Amino acid sequence: MRLLENIRVLDMTNVLSGPFATMHLALLGAEVIKVENPDGGDLARKLGNVPKLNQKLMGTSFLAQNANKKSITLNLKTEEGKEIFRKLVKTVDVLVENFRPTVMSRLGFSYETLCQINPKLIYCAISGFGQTGPDAFKPAYDQIIQGLSGVMAINGTEQLNPLRAGFPVCDTVGGMNAAFAIMAALYYREHTGEGQFIDIALLDSIMPLLGWVAANLLIGGQQPVLLGNDNFTAAPSGMFKTKDSYINIAANQQQQWEDLLDELGLPELKTDARFQERDTRKANRFLLTPLLETKLVHQPTSHWVDVLNRKGIPSGEVVSLEGALTSEQAQHRHVIENIETPGVGNIKIFNMTAKFSKTPAEITSPPPGLSEHTIEILTELGYREEDLGLFKEKNVI
Repeated sequence: MRLLENIRVLDMTNVLSGPFATMHLALLGAEVIKVENPDGGDLARKLGNVPKLNQKLMGTSFLAQNANKKSITLNLKTEEGKEIFRKLVKTVDVLVENFRPTVMSRLGFSYETLCQINPKLIYCAISGFGQTGPDAFKPAYDQIIQGLSGVMAINGTEQLNPLRAGFPVCDTVGGMNAAFAIMAALYYREHTGEGQFIDIALLDSIMPLLGWVAANLLIGGQQPVLLGNDNFTAAPSGMFKTKDSYINIAANQQQQWEDLLDELGLPELKTDARFQERDTRKANRFLLTPLLETKLVHQPTSHWVDVLNRKGIPSGEVVSLEGALTSEQAQHRHVIENIETPGVGNIKIFNMTAKFSKTPAEITSPPPGLSEHTIEILTELGYREEDLGLFKEKNVI
């Protein structure tokens, strides 16, 4: 059995936050039916660094997060399309959309309307600011949320700030929050038989991830300090230069700090008043770093990683993205899997990273071509071949 076996999801999402959420449901075994506009489908189909794939409507951005899903096209502005959609809603457990608030209502498919059709429906709406509040109707992309959430304000150094995260962190965290909420709602429904409405905001979703930084301000009254690649909770804890590259060292505990000094041949710093205690080390971190680097630059990173980890001092190389994705550890954990995709070839995409002992998740089918499963799904709903031909003529599908 797969964890979400026999759960059917209607995926009306585009680009990143929504598809990221439904991808996790699909990897866990849910049947995810992606409802796309007949005119090009999900915008992500045209996004990516390979023009040939964009032209095929199989852009890398789409391929990255749509495995295990089915695709149907449906023009919801037509009466026939609306009727097909209503029939679909009767058959599903979950509906996920990431339109701006009221878009679904204007189409005639508000939660209140749909739960009359299917009282057990779990309806998850993902948007930049949520369904309510003074900013609810503003458009939003990941970078807009990064700026409004404080994420950009706390990154970088005095010379390079504000600074965005190097990937769409708000979109992906919003999608993960949605997947988590949907699982919780399914658990509730299992016990009560009741569906419900879930309101996910990207802005809300990212803010708790500021955790300790926010707590220092909200509880301790301390404004964030721009430390670049240093960790504000301890010192030495950050990135340091070696003979050939860089190393991350996190000597966060007193014993780790003292062991580090022994390994570097700097035992005299143990009794230096500037560095003896955790808080004084933090206050003098910019004096400490050059002293450590005078020793670190005599050996390559690989040497120090081996030496320090053997001593129980957390450390690691600062690797390239390619190095991270192809590492032995990532391969051992099956973080990335290969999947043969018609018209594209063999592609590498992320697998489910949670490892279940009894209900393992897996990639079972490639990202779908636009409308690949329209005939299959509509036939299942009872439509005949002549109906499908008429729908095509009217651009319903």
